[in-house]
Amino acid sequence: MLKKLLSGLFGGGARESRTGSTSVEGEPVEYKGYVIVSQPEDVGGQFRVSGWIRKPASEGGEPREQRFERSDVVPGREACDALMISKAERLIDELGDALFDDAR
Repeated sequence: MLKKLLSGLFGGGARESRTGSTSVEGEPVEYKGYVIVSQPEDVGGQFRVSGWIRKPASEGGEPREQRFERSDVVPGREACDALMISKAERLIDELGDALFDDAR
């Protein structure tokens, strides 16, 4: 139980999705000062594009993160990870730090 609590606090390992199933985070990918972490949701043998976009803390600031979920479903985990990363990169290019605005 303590391990689950600590991994939830520090962003490691598997997390429970909104449907209650557990998904494992992929390897983090750095892009323009952001960290993209794919965490596809297993949907009956296919994978829904989802994960996290994180920005490490700047001096005197706090780390920021935004959940990233799309309706796309892909038959393979690797293809899903690649699609999630490309979509997250496009979102970062379009929004930058506005991605973390509370109004979103």
